[in-house]
Amino acid sequence: MKADPNKPMARKQYERELRELHGELVKLQEWAKHAGGKVCIVFEGRDGAGKGGVIKAITERVSPRVFRVVALPPPTERERSQMYVQRYVPHLPAAGEIVIFDRSWYNRAGVERVMGFCTEEQAKSFLQIVPSVEKAIVDSGAILLKYWLEVGQEEQTRRMEERINDPRKIWKLSPMDLKSYSRWYEYSRARDEMFRASDTAWAPWYAVHSDDKRKARLAIISHILSSVPYEDLPREKIKLPKRQKPHGYEEVNFARNWIG
Repeated sequence: MKADPNKPMARKQYERELRELHGELVKLQEWAKHAGGKVCIVFEGRDGAGKGGVIKAITERVSPRVFRVVALPPPTERERSQMYVQRYVPHLPAAGEIVIFDRSWYNRAGVERVMGFCTEEQAKSFLQIVPSVEKAIVDSGAILLKYWLEVGQEEQTRRMEERINDPRKIWKLSPMDLKSYSRWYEYSRARDEMFRASDTAWAPWYAVHSDDKRKARLAIISHILSSVPYEDLPREKIKLPKRQKPHGYEEVNFARNWIG
């Protein structure tokens, strides 16, 4: 019997597959350090699409010194006076780094445009220049991967209501999220134009349905691994050395305060 593609993925299956992918991500990490690889990963999508969960799934078993997550706050007055993409450039990967953008320069094509934080002229100008900016990133030797997480209206509503009602998740809900929630079709139009302008041969967009978070996470991680030509580097066998002898040392109650 074939599995129902519309049925949510079971937790045990998800954890089993994720464990295997985590092992491959560690191999990717070691390859990047050894070969000086540079990988830049961009995550975009509506509020509640699951970007944070995907990023957590990617990074929970690797080194934060190699896998860096960039989630920039609103621009300062000085940054607003700069060329738009300028504040993102210092965060691009150097050799041996994999940088993940939790939202990126595409804020201008989405949030800023829909919420009126930039003019239409500024948004259109950004869409004209972003392909050449990304060409420069790729020509510098970086692998650039751009993912759009597409959540359905009903599922987005469920997740937003969950944030309202769950004290562990209320911090995820901002007044801006509520405003953007009401502008579904404005975001759809902005998304469509963004794809038309910036889905290029050198930096294509990859879209994934994210109503089933587990399936989306596995699909994205698998795609990242298939898009980077990493190798499983040989490793020396590791054996723990013998501990030194105490030579008269005796344990003392060294801490005044203990917890747990």
